[in-house]
Amino acid sequence: MPVIPRPDPNRDPIGPFLHYLMAECGVSPNTLAAYRSDVVRFNRWRRTHAPGALADLDISSLVGYVDFLVQHGLAPSSIGRNLASLSTFFRFLIFDGRLTENVAKLLVAPAVWDRLPTVLGPAAVDRLLGAPNAETRLGRRDRAALETLYATGCRASEVVSLRPRNLDLKGGFARCVGKGDKERLVPLGERAREALVSYLTVDRPLMVARRPETLTVFVSRTGRPLSRIGLWRIVKVHAQNIGLHADVSPHTLRHSFATHLLAGGADLRAVQEMLGHASIATTQVYTRVELSRLREVHGKFHPRS
Repeated sequence: MPVIPRPDPNRDPIGPFLHYLMAECGVSPNTLAAYRSDVVRFNRWRRTHAPGALADLDISSLVGYVDFLVQHGLAPSSIGRNLASLSTFFRFLIFDGRLTENVAKLLVAPAVWDRLPTVLGPAAVDRLLGAPNAETRLGRRDRAALETLYATGCRASEVVSLRPRNLDLKGGFARCVGKGDKERLVPLGERAREALVSYLTVDRPLMVARRPETLTVFVSRTGRPLSRIGLWRIVKVHAQNIGLHADVSPHTLRHSFATHLLAGGADLRAVQEMLGHASIATTQVYTRVELSRLREVHGKFHPRS
C-alpha cells in the first residue's frame, strides 16, 4: 500500500491556499486579491505576536488579532471580512492535513461584525444621478456610468468590464459577468438606456478615436478602459459635489438598488437573481435594511412609540 506523504509543516501554505481558491473554487481575481491581502496581514501579525506552529493557535490568539485590527482602524465590516477569510484559510489547512480544528469560525458569526449596508434614499439617488454636467463629454459619460450602476445593481468590476456587445439597448438589458464568471441578464431601465445611447453614440467614439483597441463601454479621459478606481472616483466626486456623506461608493448604489426594489414590493428571488448572489441569505440583508427603515419611521411618527 503506497504511503501518503505528510504535508511539510515548514512550507508556506498561502501559495497552495490561493491556488486552491483559484483552481478549485473558481473565485474571481478581485476576491482572490482580497483573500491574499487578509491572509498575508494575518501571517505578518502572527510572526511577531503568535510565532510557532499554526496548530498551536487558539481562540485567545485570534482575539489578540482582532484587537490588532481594531487598533489599526479597520471598520467592523472589514474586520468581519478578515475573520471570514481566516476561517476559509483554516478550513483549507484542515483539508491539507495541517490543522484539525478551525478556531477562526468561532469569531466569524458574532453580531458585532454584522453591519447593515449604507443605502441612499430615492431622493438622494436622484440628486447623485443628476449631478454630472450633461453639457460636457465627461459629464455625459459619468451620468451614463451612474445610471448603469443604479439601474442594474451591478458591482463596480462588472460595470467597468461591460462591452458594447454586452448591451441590448433596444431591448433594455445588460449582460453582466459576475463572480465565478457567471453571466446574468439585468434590465437597464429607460433612463439608463437613454444615457447610454447618448454617450455611446456621440461621446465614446470620439474618446476612443486614438485608441481603437479599447473594448469597454466606459473609458477614461485618454480613451483607455475605465478602472474600478476611476469609477469609484466618479461616484465620490459627484457625491461630494452635492453634499452627500463621504462613504458613498459604487457599492452604495448597488445596496440602494436592492433596497429600493424590495421596498417597492419586488420578489426577493428576483432581486437575488439580478444581484448575482449565489445564496438567498446574502440578499436577505436588504430586507433587514428595509425593516430598519420602517422601525425608524414607526419610532418617529407613531404616537405610542
